[in-house]
Amino acid sequence: MSVLHKVDVKLSGKSYSIHIGRGLLHSPGQFVPFSLKDRSLFVLTDENVANPHGLAVYEGLKATGARSVEILAIPGGEQSKSLSDFERVVSWMLDRDVDRQSVLFAVGGGVIGDLAGFAASVVMRGIAFVQIPTTLLAQVDSSVGGKTGINMPQGKNMVGTFHQPAAVVCDMDTLKTLPQRDILAGYAEIIKYALIDDPSFFIWLEGNGKKVCEKDPEALARAVATACRKKAEIVGEDEKEHGRRMILNLGHTFGHALEAATGYDGRLVHGEAVAIGTALAFRLSVRMGLCAEKDADHVVRHLKDIGLPTRIDMISPSLHDAKEIMGFMVHDKKASSGKIIFILSRGIGNCFAADNVRKDDLEAILVHSMKKG
Repeated sequence: MSVLHKVDVKLSGKSYSIHIGRGLLHSPGQFVPFSLKDRSLFVLTDENVANPHGLAVYEGLKATGARSVEILAIPGGEQSKSLSDFERVVSWMLDRDVDRQSVLFAVGGGVIGDLAGFAASVVMRGIAFVQIPTTLLAQVDSSVGGKTGINMPQGKNMVGTFHQPAAVVCDMDTLKTLPQRDILAGYAEIIKYALIDDPSFFIWLEGNGKKVCEKDPEALARAVATACRKKAEIVGEDEKEHGRRMILNLGHTFGHALEAATGYDGRLVHGEAVAIGTALAFRLSVRMGLCAEKDADHVVRHLKDIGLPTRIDMISPSLHDAKEIMGFMVHDKKASSGKIIFILSRGIGNCFAADNVRKDDLEAILVHSMKKG
């Protein structure tokens, strides 16, 4: 076991640490800031990673002196972030005598982390939970910051809470067998941290991004740690997303709408939607006279070189109804007083929130991204 980086998330009400290293799954209890002895512990995982990752955590927890350890594996994929699966998870814990001292461990990608966090935030009016993300995207984004939730037909993450984890454990070994599509999806979230306010990180990614995506251990660990530090800093300043934290949604207003428009059917994984959304956000910024076209071209070219989609017409089968996509944006949870909030850019490393995007500009950008050529 080797801890390579430790990042502290400092909050006024509750702080915790992100542990980044190798071989950490087998001793998860040592990263929890309280004793697990005589507690009932629950492990929620998905069927894709239950063996070996979920089972490794399960076996490791049995050595902590816990009163009991239970494990549940649910189907992987965005469709598991549903009311029915939420009910299944809560009922599973209630049937096995969950109490206020219980701890829920989320072992999997962002879907498991969001679902487990939401369940932990409400069962028994709130129990502790630990994030053990096994995908690159979850390690650098969804496992940090305390956002939990499930999807609804009206849009993504429309029902949820803020519930901070007791700890986050990022075992880099879980990424060794991760499909390349999922590595690229995680990279879309990594580059976000560079584009919002860290141009030096963007320069580093230009030189090392392909190493990250090829799972070079040193480059991958550095990218994860840098992303986590940036998110920890922003969350520490704005835990409940009333101000600066909103810039972490670069590409997400577009991306969430694209995911909803495809019905979460597998055509897009979250990071791919964010990559397209990031490209659209920069193109929209150019159209509005905020950003130089060369900067937008620079960003789009890098995303393409890495292997990420940058246009709606790259979705197969593609989408062709701009107004439908705009309709999902109106119902986005970040919308305020009927106004859609976008994260726009004045250049690489200079992003900000805006609610004054004209509908004709938005529709023009979407339509252009749907056309081949």
